[in-house]
Amino acid sequence: MLTFFRRGPSDLEHFVSKAIGMLGDARHSFDLATLALLTKTDAAAVDSDIRETDQRLSIAEQELLSELVVHITVQGPTDIGSVFGLVLLSNKIERIGAQTRNVLDLAEAGVSLANQPDTEELLSERTVISALFGEVADLMTEPDDDAFEDLSRRCAQLKAEQQRKIVSYMHSTEQGTVVVPRAIYQRYLKRVVANLLGIVVAATEPMPATNTLDGDTPDADG
Repeated sequence: MLTFFRRGPSDLEHFVSKAIGMLGDARHSFDLATLALLTKTDAAAVDSDIRETDQRLSIAEQELLSELVVHITVQGPTDIGSVFGLVLLSNKIERIGAQTRNVLDLAEAGVSLANQPDTEELLSERTVISALFGEVADLMTEPDDDAFEDLSRRCAQLKAEQQRKIVSYMHSTEQGTVVVPRAIYQRYLKRVVANLLGIVVAATEPMPATNTLDGDTPDADG
């Protein structure tokens, strides 16, 4: 497991560091967007910050891809597997940014889950997912098989619980204004969790034959 990051010092360390920086930006946007949805924070107050961070993420991803192309051109195919892994994980970070924008869009559309009976539960879930960003960054910096297995288990549990909630909302007799936003939000969260795990999995299987993280096609998380 995690052999991608166990290759020792190399020119690739710069790219890994850049990807970790992108992940930090994605976490920043996630925290702000969910805060706007789950609390009385004004969505308009965090909009420019999130949009600017998203733009920075897109630029960083394009720069990373361009630099990786140059790296392969200069170094040859020796690092090709690692380069593919970096391409995949940078794409998954960008997908997290897309889901963050979707959460912000919910808040800006007038959806508010603040001061509701389930708000505390939703805030707790948000805290758990935000912490996952840090754990993934730590694994990218210091690979650990046991930590990866534990992360995988907890991500699977989170996604299963999110799917359970989505199904329960689909069959709920409550008003659509109550259940629809929650079902959509849980779907966004499930994709975020799937892509967080996928960042680490991309290091293990740079070119997986199928996308098994969320049962979606590769484009579905964008």
